[in-house]
Amino acid sequence: MPVEISLSDALPEDPTALLVGRVWSNAEAAPVPALFRSGEVYDLSALAPTLSDLLELPDLADRLRALAPLESLGASADFAAEGGAAGRPLAPCDLQPIKAAGVTFAASMLERVIEEQAKGDPQAAEGVRARLAPLVGPSLRGLVAGSDQAMQVKQLLVAEGLWSQYLEVGIGPDAEVFTKAPPMAAVGLGADIGVHPISSWSNPEPEIVLVGRSDGAIIGATLGNDVNLRDVEGRSALLLGKAKDNNASCAIGPAIRLFHGAFTLATVEGTTVSLRVVGESDGFVMEGASQMAEISRKPADLMAQTIGAHHQYPDGLLLFLGTMFAPTQDRHGEGQGFTHEVGDVVTISAPELGQLVNRVDRTDAISPWTYGVRSLIRDLARRGLL
Repeated sequence: MPVEISLSDALPEDPTALLVGRVWSNAEAAPVPALFRSGEVYDLSALAPTLSDLLELPDLADRLRALAPLESLGASADFAAEGGAAGRPLAPCDLQPIKAAGVTFAASMLERVIEEQAKGDPQAAEGVRARLAPLVGPSLRGLVAGSDQAMQVKQLLVAEGLWSQYLEVGIGPDAEVFTKAPPMAAVGLGADIGVHPISSWSNPEPEIVLVGRSDGAIIGATLGNDVNLRDVEGRSALLLGKAKDNNASCAIGPAIRLFHGAFTLATVEGTTVSLRVVGESDGFVMEGASQMAEISRKPADLMAQTIGAHHQYPDGLLLFLGTMFAPTQDRHGEGQGFTHEVGDVVTISAPELGQLVNRVDRTDAISPWTYGVRSLIRDLARRGLL
């Protein structure tokens, strides 16, 4: 059951924010690229038929600010996943593939080493954590991947018999970049997010998501939840696809904030991403935060390692930047750590980007993903936009 939250409740409060995204318009019976401004949702279809096309436009921020009066699709308060009078929010992407960088924070690298050593068993993880944290914990703060200091930490862990493939991508020169979801698969604000029922150790991953053009230029950012099955990935890193890419396992939103004025990539690098999980069935509450200043790889470097001379994305791309937040708070008993339950409401927020709120359900209980690229093309043709 979707969360009862509207776009007006989720968008950042900064009146200078330049916000674009997608909504399902009840009036058009189709997804529509939109501008969110002054409590209204404006149709950008005349400027670009898809969000992918829109984000490729040169000088987009200036062009949007100079637009003549636009057609309003309704008030932002009337767009909600549950019972929105005008429609519902969608993930702010369409034709772009969704990529993700993993193990970009040294602190989360430690948790990946732990889950691998524990073979996906959350109870065994506590023992590994107790052994490992005192050994290298103080060395991780401010660690820059690929640096001499990073190589010293790696050597220390290897000497202790704790070599892991996560050490290489966590603090070595090359980043881990994988495909989180195909185009059109992400869900937006208020939608259900999916956890595969085979998992007994699943986590939210609150992250900032960069928006890249086909030429690799970074033009904005949004929030994302890289839902993860820690026990599945812990069994084998070769199961990453099964751990990461499932029905509704990727949430993005509420909107893309374009770089403009005081909001820049440097702003993103200093942002704090907060997480709050509230259990519907047991009243469990978990809170945490991820400080982007502690990332081990610069966001621009991650984008450069994802797209360039050796790998192109002609429709642009979205790139999850990773998280330092790996929850260890016990939920079902001492030493068992945290795992999701059906009905959990997950809120990921940052003052600059608003909040992304979703409810957890089983991947086989959520409505199947059926609206893909072919459906989008048919609707664009019906509306005369091709």
